[in-house]
Amino acid sequence: MHISRSDWRDESQKLSIALFAAVHAAPQSSGTTPVPILSENSNLQPDGSFQFAFQSGDGVQVQNQGTLKEIEVQKADGSGTEKEQVIVQSGSYSYQAPDGQQITVTYTADENGFHPQGAHLPVANANGQ
Repeated sequence: MHISRSDWRDESQKLSIALFAAVHAAPQSSGTTPVPILSENSNLQPDGSFQFAFQSGDGVQVQNQGTLKEIEVQKADGSGTEKEQVIVQSGSYSYQAPDGQQITVTYTADENGFHPQGAHLPVANANGQ
């Protein structure tokens, strides 16, 4: 399966929107004052790599970058392997929790899944629990 550049752009935009939505889904104050966007940068290169970042007036910060990576995968019929492109991303997001704690998550996302890290997240032991 090959991902076209336009499909990749669509998927990276969807991920960026999903990250933005996830960060803003965190509990917020009951005030009705709009939160200003202090900065926003987006850079999409012809080779498919990209960078995205924004900071809002309530302290939310998001940054994300990605590239296309070619990997070999098993053919569906089991007759060997074929090359496929995947999106490899890394980044972080942070916000202030209702209790005042600053929450920061750094992550990578690749052919092996989404891998978040943060001081507030539980860590699996050697048995994977």
